[in-house]
Amino acid sequence: MGRIQIIAIISSLLFLYYIARLILKGKLREEYAIMWIICTAVLVLFSFWRDGLEIISDLIGVYAPPNTVFIGAIIAILIYLLHLSLVVSKLQEQNKILAQEIAILKQKATKKDG
Repeated sequence: MGRIQIIAIISSLLFLYYIARLILKGKLREEYAIMWIICTAVLVLFSFWRDGLEIISDLIGVYAPPNTVFIGAIIAILIYLLHLSLVVSKLQEQNKILAQEIAILKQKATKKDG
């Protein structure tokens, strides 16, 4: 086992520990942590399995194994951005409804006082 492989394994496991710690402290919600855990698990897998990236690159027909990493990262980022867009859209709609309800309550309160 080479030095870089040991560093990669330790770094990946420490990052996984950090994510778990953030979840337990309540600073990172579970629904957002899933993506981080999956990405970190992939890093741990490839840290132990050195030839895995080359094998997967050959299976999907990618010429250079590092390009597989970039393709995977781009796909993961796009999926995560789509998820965040859905969450923001939902929150924006909830915020609009809440503002309308507050306006109605304020209007009722001013009629009651007047």
